[in-house]
Amino acid sequence: MLRRLRLRLLLTRTLFTRTETMTTTFLTEAPRYVFLTGKGGVGKTSIACASALTLARQGRRVLLVSTDPASNVGQVFGLSIGNTITEIAAVPGLDALEIDPEEAAEAYRERIVAPVRGLLPEADVRLVEEQLSGACTTEIASFNEFTGLLTDGTVAAAYDHVIFDTAPTGHTIRLLQLPGSWTDFLNEGAGDASCLGPLAGLERQRTVYAEAVAALGDPTRTRLVLITRAQQGAVAEIERTHAELAALGLREQRVVVNGVLPDSGTDDELAAAIYAREQGVLADLPQVLRDLPTDIVTLKSANMVGLDALGALLDDSEVLTGVVDGDDGAARVVDSDLGLGDLASLVDALAEQGHGLVMTMGKGGVGKTTIAAAIAVALAERGLPVHLTTTDPAAHLTDALDESLPNLEISRIDPEVETARYRETILRTKGATLDDAGRAGLEEDLRSPCTEEIAVFQAFSKVVNEGRRRFVIIDTAPTGHTLLLLDATGSYHRDVQRQRGSSASFTTPMMRLQDRDHTKVIIVTLAEATPVLEAAELQADLRRAGIEPWAWVINSSLAATATTHPLLRRRARTELTQIAHVVDVHAARAAIIPLRKQEPVGVLALRDLTTARRVVVLANA
Repeated sequence: MLRRLRLRLLLTRTLFTRTETMTTTFLTEAPRYVFLTGKGGVGKTSIACASALTLARQGRRVLLVSTDPASNVGQVFGLSIGNTITEIAAVPGLDALEIDPEEAAEAYRERIVAPVRGLLPEADVRLVEEQLSGACTTEIASFNEFTGLLTDGTVAAAYDHVIFDTAPTGHTIRLLQLPGSWTDFLNEGAGDASCLGPLAGLERQRTVYAEAVAALGDPTRTRLVLITRAQQGAVAEIERTHAELAALGLREQRVVVNGVLPDSGTDDELAAAIYAREQGVLADLPQVLRDLPTDIVTLKSANMVGLDALGALLDDSEVLTGVVDGDDGAARVVDSDLGLGDLASLVDALAEQGHGLVMTMGKGGVGKTTIAAAIAVALAERGLPVHLTTTDPAAHLTDALDESLPNLEISRIDPEVETARYRETILRTKGATLDDAGRAGLEEDLRSPCTEEIAVFQAFSKVVNEGRRRFVIIDTAPTGHTLLLLDATGSYHRDVQRQRGSSASFTTPMMRLQDRDHTKVIIVTLAEATPVLEAAELQADLRRAGIEPWAWVINSSLAATATTHPLLRRRARTELTQIAHVVDVHAARAAIIPLRKQEPVGVLALRDLTTARRVVVLANA
């Protein structure tokens, strides 16, 4: 029994039936390369792993590749994978690979730096290493691993299918744009692209990049699978993704709607509300998505970890038809004795300071945008000045808010807008005194895809500093993308230290993030194994950077509801271990938010998240 949960026995008996085997059209006559993408938290990794397992059991040779900086493919299969092709011994014909951005970047840096060691002074070598320490180098290195898989004849000969479990949408779009971006940049001439560092390495990859572009646009070789949930935000995300990928020439696309609650005929209010909401979303799919072949994958009661769970995900639809034994079948709940608070209490503590930086971080799909917006609304309605912004390329804060509020400013750090602004500033300042040839060279240099890194970092630094005079709430991108941004922040900090010396007086954005009085990091998670594990790894990464998380929020918890629906009840029970783990092991302070009947969209719904004070947890059976 979980520590500090007051015991109340609740005996259950649930009957199970199986429907007919589902038809997974997105795997029918699958080409060699299959990409799965979508908004964070929609189940891309589960679908990717189940797809690889299904094809392997059909006798195919399959390589499962994760391009997500925060990959958890290894956890799903219960083994360590990493940056080398690893055999999944329990599944003949299946291998897996996790492209580790840090390992790839380190190997990439070493290939560039090794030839100059012993030829250049040690100080110059350290300078080169520092120039190669930014997020852009990490992106290039990961990208090289990715394109190598698309163009390596050895891989093509060894595998019938390569399944790509990609990062959340915004980062994936960036990844898939890179072949064309770098090819165009190299074809036009590199100029003095000092921010790139490894330019010679890019030049050597010209042919590989061109081949990657061809492979991505060939429908006989590549298929895009857009994964979504039956939620408006997730559907809107794949609608945008569909258009952007089609514009890149990737038109062979399918749709998979994951985790749809089946109609079990119960009178549970929460289940009825979820079912009606999801069916409404499915009935109202945008026409461009209706025209694509679509599969529906029903919600399962088990966590998608292990071969048994993965094997059932695409093959069968689990339907729970029984009722809960007991007096009247109602779920018994108890007040939490776990030390959990609520979001209202966190807002109370934040408001005391009157200003500061608040950052919501975590795995994609856990509700970072919702939590950030709810905190911003609550602080603004207390008369405090608030700036709500996002660094997520795929985020749309206006979707969470349906009206403007006094004291609340909303913005977005848009990579395209910030890059255009940065280029204009550089041309106006540094380019003002250049002749035509010099200005042309500068313009060419600024066309580097790496310019985006600098521009986004500058915009991020600006809002970080704003926390000295008002509240700044930053809704961050999913974990991996955020860590790359923090890496750029750390690189800048080290560069300033190197140039000014340790005795000089200065304040960098990284120092602001490390200041516990200035910055409050809130890690948002779900009470599921994978989000909690990834949140714990994020916390470890932040601590290594000298940033101590302030609080955890367990969002959309079924265990904090009184549901009587058999499937939802079983899923609620699986949450208890994770809830206790967060409180006992990870969080200095924690809050829990129950799953709502309706998606928390709009000021009224967001206000409700920060005014509800009662916390309940399903009793442990």
